[in-house]
Amino acid sequence: MNTSSSDPSFVNTASNHTAHPPMSYSDYYHNFDMNALLTEIFGEHLDDRLNAYMACCGRHVRDGRGDNIALVHEDTSGNVTRMSFAELDKASAQVANLLLSYGVQVGDQVATMLPRTPELLTIVLATWRIGAVYQPLFTAFGYDSIKYRMDKANTKVVFTNQENRGKFDDLAKQTKMVLVGSKVDAQSWGDDSYAEKVATQSQTVDAVSLDTDAPFLQMFTSGTVGKSKGVSVPLSALSAFYLYMRYAIDLRVDDNYWNMADPGWAYGLYYAITGPLLLGVTTYFNEAGFDAANTRDFMVRHKISNLASSPTAFRMMKSSGVFEAAHNDNSNDNEAKLSLRCANSAGETLNTEVVNWVETYLSCKVCDQYGQTETGMTCCEHHALAHDCPVGSMGMALPGHTLVVLDDDMNILPDGEQGQLAVVVSQSSAFYFRGYSWNEKDAFADDYYLTGDVVERHSDGSYWFSGRDDDIIITAGYRVGPTDVENTVLEHEAVAESAAVGVPDEVRGHTIKSYVVLKDGIEGTDEIAKEIQDLVRRRLSTHAYPREVEFVKELPKTPSGKIQRFLLRSLSAA
Repeated sequence: MNTSSSDPSFVNTASNHTAHPPMSYSDYYHNFDMNALLTEIFGEHLDDRLNAYMACCGRHVRDGRGDNIALVHEDTSGNVTRMSFAELDKASAQVANLLLSYGVQVGDQVATMLPRTPELLTIVLATWRIGAVYQPLFTAFGYDSIKYRMDKANTKVVFTNQENRGKFDDLAKQTKMVLVGSKVDAQSWGDDSYAEKVATQSQTVDAVSLDTDAPFLQMFTSGTVGKSKGVSVPLSALSAFYLYMRYAIDLRVDDNYWNMADPGWAYGLYYAITGPLLLGVTTYFNEAGFDAANTRDFMVRHKISNLASSPTAFRMMKSSGVFEAAHNDNSNDNEAKLSLRCANSAGETLNTEVVNWVETYLSCKVCDQYGQTETGMTCCEHHALAHDCPVGSMGMALPGHTLVVLDDDMNILPDGEQGQLAVVVSQSSAFYFRGYSWNEKDAFADDYYLTGDVVERHSDGSYWFSGRDDDIIITAGYRVGPTDVENTVLEHEAVAESAAVGVPDEVRGHTIKSYVVLKDGIEGTDEIAKEIQDLVRRRLSTHAYPREVEFVKELPKTPSGKIQRFLLRSLSAA
């Protein structure tokens, strides 16, 4: 493991994916072949897909790419650590042997509550190596969220640090606790010391081969609506993760790739850890919490060329003014300039204003992409596949997936009509979700997986997000998607964030209410509220404007950053 203060250049030869004009989306989509894809990923070693560690690390070492950098990590003090695939191979073997000494068996759950660190990545790979299932615990969770997940999964071992250890309280009695930190801190809790225990373990251990339907990740939905549901991700998901990274993200061997999402949630774990390592490409971890100045400095320091983030983060970058100031600096200091080739956004819809801001101040194209914890990404604007995609759409179906829009009676709707987005399971060879871990809900109807999201398909094959099925507002007989209202409100120069919900009304059924977070230093006034109402009435529709505007300091969100509109609806109805 190499520790220093700057990032050396390196060449990654894990793939033949280099810069070239995008291929036709239509050709690739309609001629998609799963067997050809598996050969593209694994070559002659198709059995590598039977263990996630082999797919994401072991095969790179075996095939002579062990010296390639797998991780570049920067801690909160700016210290930089690099780990090669060979170093991860040895370190993960030591942790794997530690897990075996604890009696962890195939299919058992191993969890971490850790920030983005080399230890986190090592433990993930070690868990996979012995056929166990990795379970993320987001560092912002409190006791109730931790207990719910550990009880459901019957978690065998938890790795955490001093900062988070106190959250486990009596939960430590039901699982093995390992503290990543000082030996003194570990002893104060009665836990095993990570460094001390790992140091005594062998640096070799065989990887356990499983079936492709065996789980390697235990996820939980983010709780946008109701209680979190368990999602057991099978090894067959690896090919779908590759599709997204290769053709939507357009990850290349010479990219410096930074996915800003926390690996405590699906987008970070799937596409900041599993995806890039599957392709043999370096992933970057920034341990510091979000700060616009730090974000830009990190991009500059590490010459980030491919960025994945969320609309919330892009909006926060935009409202900070940091990027505009740097962009307008006429010093021509090349060392202070961004190196972005492309950007990607997931989690919520990107509005036109943010898309234009990214192109102007980050100097690259940003693609909007849609997915779920259950399914991974399924509908994307693809960087590496050529297709028309109007700004504001979710994009096109990810190859290997057939998408349709259904009415309430499960009939396929024509283009231009809103309905529930569904995956046609029998026609989607890359689709891997087969149901919730503990049958909390039946998400299938006949041959369809029902996403619960309301969309509209256009004649060009693009899909447009309207909202969650239970977020749709029906006012005076009109169905209004909250996203349309929110995006229009965001166009007001004083607005940082917004959320729209329906408020019960005797005459109209519901009226629309906007909760608005203003930019720093701006106070909410009746005048600004009227300006917002007039803007939506003018830009969207007279029936879709918010009849009530409430200014709030923050919006309720899931730990992964999605707005919890159901809480706002409850607040409005109270």
